[in-house]
Amino acid sequence: MRDASLVIVITGATRGLGRAMTAKFIELGHRVAGCGRSEPQIRQLQQRHGPPHLFEVVDVRDERRVAQWASIVLEKLGPPDMLLNNAAVINRNARLWELSAQEFDEVIDINIKGVANVLRHFLPAMIARKQGVIVNFSSAWGRSTSPEVAPYCCTKFAIEGLTKALAQELPAGMAAIPLNPGIIDTDMLRSCFGSSAASYPSPEEWAERAVPFLLKLGPKDNGRSLSVPGA
Repeated sequence: MRDASLVIVITGATRGLGRAMTAKFIELGHRVAGCGRSEPQIRQLQQRHGPPHLFEVVDVRDERRVAQWASIVLEKLGPPDMLLNNAAVINRNARLWELSAQEFDEVIDINIKGVANVLRHFLPAMIARKQGVIVNFSSAWGRSTSPEVAPYCCTKFAIEGLTKALAQELPAGMAAIPLNPGIIDTDMLRSCFGSSAASYPSPEEWAERAVPFLLKLGPKDNGRSLSVPGA
């Protein structure tokens, strides 16, 4: 991608990888539109990063709210040069049959339907100019499995398939990429790994490698299952 100021859209921007990527992209001179479910954390981002950056409270499960957010971003910043579907949750450690329908549905609704909602409302503007990179965050658990995280594995395998199919639908000049970010010390990882998560890089350390890698992605990478190097 070009080195000039780009429009970057990030879901799940209020914590973990999303927050770290937001800070790094802005540091490098790019314009960021981010969303998250936490109103206090969105206010913090608004205070820390003023215009032209945009931060809104959005639950990606709510298609109507996603549509409103996309309309605001497209009007103020234009179509994204890069759309990062990062927002996700993981189930509590438990065997599949021990999880309630509500617990299962939350993971499905955010990790799969939320991604589809965001794509539905940003892609038409990107396709109209036949330009832009879509990165849907997958996981090592979208390419392999472990016990007690079956719903999460299910969603990340789905992201791999959804993204590869989308890649076949895009016009030349665009790219859709399922990305395994690697193992990072986030709240999500701590919920699975406990204190051992601290042995992995922090989101900020990860972003130092990941953001330059993301900025190099382009049409040549369309449909490729990629991983952040060294993560």
